[in-house]
Amino acid sequence: MSSPVAYDHFRSAPRSPHAARRPRLLYVTDLAYEARGRRYCDEDIFLTSRLREEFDLALCHPGEAAALLDAFDAVVVRNSGPVLGHKAAYDAFRERAAERGTLVYNQLTGRADMAGKQYLLDLTAAGFPVIPTADRAEDLHRLPDADEYVVKPRLGADSAGLRIVPAGRVAEVMGAGAGDLLVQPRVDFAYEVSFYFVDHDFQYALYAPHPERRWRLEPYDATVADLGFARRFIEWNGLDHGIQRVDACRAPDGELLLVELEDLNPYLSLDALDETGRDAFVGALRTALRRLLATGPAGPAGAAAPRAY
Repeated sequence: MSSPVAYDHFRSAPRSPHAARRPRLLYVTDLAYEARGRRYCDEDIFLTSRLREEFDLALCHPGEAAALLDAFDAVVVRNSGPVLGHKAAYDAFRERAAERGTLVYNQLTGRADMAGKQYLLDLTAAGFPVIPTADRAEDLHRLPDADEYVVKPRLGADSAGLRIVPAGRVAEVMGAGAGDLLVQPRVDFAYEVSFYFVDHDFQYALYAPHPERRWRLEPYDATVADLGFARRFIEWNGLDHGIQRVDACRAPDGELLLVELEDLNPYLSLDALDETGRDAFVGALRTALRRLLATGPAGPAGAAAPRAY
């Protein structure tokens, strides 16, 4: 056992002046958040254990991020739960990050889930391969006929508030929604598949072969056509720095349709990968964070203004 003097000497020994300071990352997560079918905390514990090999890193709850970010070189927003659960804190974080030009990963300029569900309407209007979406009862005629429709909040997350409504009642439900609801035909799809990207680089794909078990995922061998589909949305979103997940379903005609483009804090389902796959993802994320840090402070002019979620 070391003597107290020896221990104190070791603890207080200064770092060599020739040693480069490691980048400091503030990692924003809510380890207590509970999601159906997923353990967010396990994923963040794993990722932070691997990122610490290269970065000095501290974890914080989203409610504390605005007050702490001054001490760090960059902020990584990960499994922090739906923004609606801490909207005031998230607004304060975005405002503070914009004021000081903080480097944030994901970059705060996302056009998809980061800004709410308006993008589903925009992509529908632009003719992208997305499940057709409307937000007004008078626009229901623009959607394909269906026996049932999916109605969900414009600012929803994790399927909160999602309802399956029979065709005969959907106009009534939408009319009472005061513009706060979106409606889509209920698609009888074969399976859902997700494509995961770090910055603009594809990493892996997973799918749920049984639609009733959305988060029982297995590796998916993406085709060239599949990746072309997914990349259209990555390019449309225009994020230079960030992790994105493109969720799609395989429609009855065999084509893929976008379900969601998650660009804020997408769950990664790393437990569905083997060790080699997880190592490859960690390597890609480290490279992406080094690339972000090399850009230097964003500067107030380049920071994003707060958005709706």
